[in-house]
Amino acid sequence: MAEALRGQRADGVRNVRLKLLLLGLLCLLPGLGAVRMGWSHQAWWPLALYPAMSLISLLLYWQDKQQARAQAWRTPEKVLHASELLGGWPGALLAQQLFRHKTRKVSYQLVFWGIVLMHQVFWAHWLFFEGRYLPFN
Repeated sequence: MAEALRGQRADGVRNVRLKLLLLGLLCLLPGLGAVRMGWSHQAWWPLALYPAMSLISLLLYWQDKQQARAQAWRTPEKVLHASELLGGWPGALLAQQLFRHKTRKVSYQLVFWGIVLMHQVFWAHWLFFEGRYLPFN
């Protein structure tokens, strides 16, 4: 228990505090953007979409990990990536760490982090340029 509180666990997620901080920082722009979008009465659905899709992504990762252990039919990577793209990347990132799943496959991680980057760029653009084109366009 004391090791978990210090952020290290021998059998589970390592550097828990650091990873939770990273998750929180990555969720900051999408969270602020979705709240601002909801408060400005433009759209409320991003506020519901991120938590719902994150839960779906987490469950998909859990199912895929169980199937991998049982050497059974696996969830296609394109399904996992689609759930991430639709707003489930926070849940996917959490699931990757909790289940130690899809963390070592470089090609998968490149697509995953590209999806996270797309979300960050979209919300940064929406928040700071309010949907206008960037000044250098």
